[in-house]
Amino acid sequence: MEKELKVSALKNGTVIDHIPSTSLFKVVEILGLKNCTSQTTFGMNLESKRMGSKAIVKISDRFFETAEINRIALVAPQAKLNVIRDYEVVEKKIVELPDYIEGLVKCVNPQCVTNKEKVKTKFTVLSKKDVLLQCHYCEKMTDQDHLVIHDAIS
Repeated sequence: MEKELKVSALKNGTVIDHIPSTSLFKVVEILGLKNCTSQTTFGMNLESKRMGSKAIVKISDRFFETAEINRIALVAPQAKLNVIRDYEVVEKKIVELPDYIEGLVKCVNPQCVTNKEKVKTKFTVLSKKDVLLQCHYCEKMTDQDHLVIHDAIS
């Protein structure tokens, strides 16, 4: 007999699906989920026909604003969000980076004005699939592997 462990259904909240397994803890960090008091379920290295393996996060009674979704897109650009209300998916959101990002990411150039003075960072998104950003001030490019996200959301 095959045994299966099932996770309880979410009454209200958000499911973040199609996270690359290697990005799960980046998503947890940038959303400040280690301080979350709501019931939260993480799954990692789950089978996925499309991705091979994936991660998933289920958060009870938590809904995300655009700024939070932008943070997710920085580390998991192919992620999908499902908004659940009364056990039903009421909205599906595809995570997508905007063309321009402000204040979310640090510039990797230590000489950039944003690292020397109180200037909000600004980046043009050059690639959304394989995240590539260009600093508005010093024009230094930052890829997904070198992103440093500003303070996590608490």
